[in-house]
Amino acid sequence: MARKIFIGDIHGHYDALRQLWDLIAPTAIDAVYFLGDLIDRGPQSAAVVDFVRRHGSGCVRGNHEQMLIESFVDDGIHIPAMQRWINSGGDSTVASYENSFEALRADLEWINNLPLYIDLGNVWLVHAGLNPSLAVGSQTKEECCWSRGIFHQMRSPYFADKQIIVGHTMTFTFPQVSPGQLVEGPGWSNIDTGAYDDRSGWLTALDWDHQMVYQVNVFTLGCRILTYADLVVPVQASPHRISKVKLSWWDRLRKTS
Repeated sequence: MARKIFIGDIHGHYDALRQLWDLIAPTAIDAVYFLGDLIDRGPQSAAVVDFVRRHGSGCVRGNHEQMLIESFVDDGIHIPAMQRWINSGGDSTVASYENSFEALRADLEWINNLPLYIDLGNVWLVHAGLNPSLAVGSQTKEECCWSRGIFHQMRSPYFADKQIIVGHTMTFTFPQVSPGQLVEGPGWSNIDTGAYDDRSGWLTALDWDHQMVYQVNVFTLGCRILTYADLVVPVQASPHRISKVKLSWWDRLRKTS
């Protein structure tokens, strides 16, 4: 049976990606999709982009790809956007292209054409989330690449017939979730286990069809295979417990992811 496999935020950790790929051992009939944030923070973003271009079945645009896109305008550089991207880990991406913006531009057209979301029928892939008050066709790059609070606080599924799979928000930043665990809300699952963050280091792939999770730790290169049920922690929005301070805290995380 063919597998649909989803890989969370890699952030330039190519060696861990290759080890994860070997652990998954995809066959010719499997489809492997990426949830964005291929680049920044880690040391080998150029190699990650090259690998995903050659081997991935699809990839959605992450907020780090969006920051890169906004850094280049026509044949020039948008200085404020470039500074923001560099300060958010873009410096390591430039270094991985041997400090050549021209080499980076060779991949930019592909990055610029990454979709905001991918609909696979029973699964809907997006980097960050969506605005539950908007129709699918009205979701913009802001919602798809940056959403946190408004998405995580949904009290009922957005889709009646499909699960939303996201990354973007490191799972261990949710209450009572440990590094390496996944989180699940009403109609959505988050598999960004914080590969670049030294509090976690786990890079995660999810085989949705068989409900299996494959993980490699960026720092130790340890690996494990567990069931989705073993690792997922349900989270439920409760308007009685969510304060304005809590929502502001979620939104402030946007500056560090």
